[in-house]
Amino acid sequence: MDSTILLQVFVFLLAAIVAVPIAKRLGLGSVLGYLVAGALIGPFGLKLFGDPESAMHAAEFGVVIMLFLIGLELQPSLLWRMRTAIVGMGGAQVVASGLALSGVALAFGLDWRMALAVGFILALSSTAIVMQSLRERGMVDTAAGRGSFAVLLFQDIAIIPMLALFPLLATGAVTAAPEHGLLAGAPPWVKTLATVAAVGAVVLAGRFVMRPIFRIVARTRLQELFTATALLIVVGVTLLMEMVSLSPALGAFIAGVVLADSEFRHEIQSDIEPFRGLLLGLFFVSVGATIDFALLIEKPVLIIGLALLLIVVKAIVMFLTARVFHKRRADGVVIALALAQGGEFAFVLFAFALGSGVLPPGIVTPLTAVVALSMAVTPLLFILGERLAGKLVKPEAITRDAEVESNSPNAIIAGYGRVGQTVGRLLDANGFRVSVLEHDAEQVDALRAFGRAVNYGDATRVDLLRAAGAEDATLLVIAIDNKEKALELVDTTHRHFPHLKIIARAFDRRHAYELMQKKVDGLERETFESSVRLGVKALSVLGQTPFRAERAGRVFRSYDEKALSEMPKLWGGDEAAFRTVVRDRMALFEELMRVDIAAMEAEVGERDEAVEDYIREARESAAADESRLFPS
Repeated sequence: MDSTILLQVFVFLLAAIVAVPIAKRLGLGSVLGYLVAGALIGPFGLKLFGDPESAMHAAEFGVVIMLFLIGLELQPSLLWRMRTAIVGMGGAQVVASGLALSGVALAFGLDWRMALAVGFILALSSTAIVMQSLRERGMVDTAAGRGSFAVLLFQDIAIIPMLALFPLLATGAVTAAPEHGLLAGAPPWVKTLATVAAVGAVVLAGRFVMRPIFRIVARTRLQELFTATALLIVVGVTLLMEMVSLSPALGAFIAGVVLADSEFRHEIQSDIEPFRGLLLGLFFVSVGATIDFALLIEKPVLIIGLALLLIVVKAIVMFLTARVFHKRRADGVVIALALAQGGEFAFVLFAFALGSGVLPPGIVTPLTAVVALSMAVTPLLFILGERLAGKLVKPEAITRDAEVESNSPNAIIAGYGRVGQTVGRLLDANGFRVSVLEHDAEQVDALRAFGRAVNYGDATRVDLLRAAGAEDATLLVIAIDNKEKALELVDTTHRHFPHLKIIARAFDRRHAYELMQKKVDGLERETFESSVRLGVKALSVLGQTPFRAERAGRVFRSYDEKALSEMPKLWGGDEAAFRTVVRDRMALFEELMRVDIAAMEAEVGERDEAVEDYIREARESAAADESRLFPS
């Protein structure tokens, strides 16, 4: 392996583990730590970072994965509930900010077509930085967090028409850069059609190709192959988008949305989440390394002034937009300052505009530095926004949005076969939200065909349990058809989600003992109740009245459950001794049942002294035997 690559990786990791903890300790967040680390080791700092531009291209894959994961979260039902915030507030922000910044660009003397391109490129905010900062501050589920997310989502979608329309803004005054890819030299209308066709291809492939592939791979039960398939999808979409000169991150986002209703959503999320975190860290370091400090030193007033102007204009527009859509002042302040920076897609769009002959290098170079600088100060803007919001309302009033409908499940069902389906239907019928995990791909296919929302995945994996909502749920129902896996799942849940109540399906008596020793909150032997019912019917067929048969069934059930609750105290030691105790205990219970049945019959008929004496003596004998077998 090339030692230069290893050295670059070592420098990156060292800078990250030094700068990020310090930034977190100072309350500035990990993003600013990564940006500072990049600035320190970059070509304008200690020059320990080789080629930041090349690293940026590699690190952009982290943004691609992040947009893919965001797409996976956006089920059509969620998009429909958020339609007002996404289309309304998001659309208003993009249009208003784009026009306002275009007006500023016109005031600086740019041609209207250049001004329009600059304005709408700068109207976009940084999804990567904002979402990471919201997660670190626990603000994702607040009114401000949901509002910011809705606007960012519309911005990501708005990239599609921007990429399609930018070639139409090309002027003869700007020389286009040499084009590469399948559309090199094609007229603008062809590129516009190609954009629409590529997006359509991703949607159709997600619906008719990706899901069948995942089903085939899932049947192999090879975890590494599933991870490879998920990465293959992301890389394949990235290549397709680059061939037609589109944003790879946009294509990945669309692919994620298409798969959001897939039964494999949680499994895909869990498999590629680690890649997202690592590559996003590299992306932030690369952004810090590409800040052109030479240009900043040469023209400090221009670069800093433009960055402040960008932040002020976007913050004002965003605050007014939030107020128009009835956001509280405190939430409006947080949203406005959170989204006031330029976005990572600005680097992509500036390069696209440069290549398409829309903008000249003399405009792109300083504006790239302005965007990078505005991104670098975003963590500080978050701190400012929180402090200003805290002065407007009590802090607890902005921590959680009570009006936001929660998707958090009340219960998670692990295993959706015969037992799990019955439990799930009962919970559904009583209005509880249920999240389901099933590891049999064929069973998932069959259930989905009947309209049941079931997610593919191994419930013993902590990341999948977390993705399924374990941190918010109250109950875990273990109905998987594997004894060892069931016991492993109990241990995993106790270790990572101790708040969850656990009820479990027991295969047999011995499995029930094991579950009880692990202190589950409830269990049910899968064949016990049906066997008792069958026994009651057998008594009826043999001539007993239905009333007596039902009473005999109740007596049997009560004694057996009592034995089940006491046996685990003795189980686990000498197997031979345990079998002897069980044999004696069962004989005792059978005798007690005969006594109780005799008592019931005596209650129906006339009870004479002989019957009373028999019942009394039998119970005293049974009590003595019980004390001998189970001393307190």
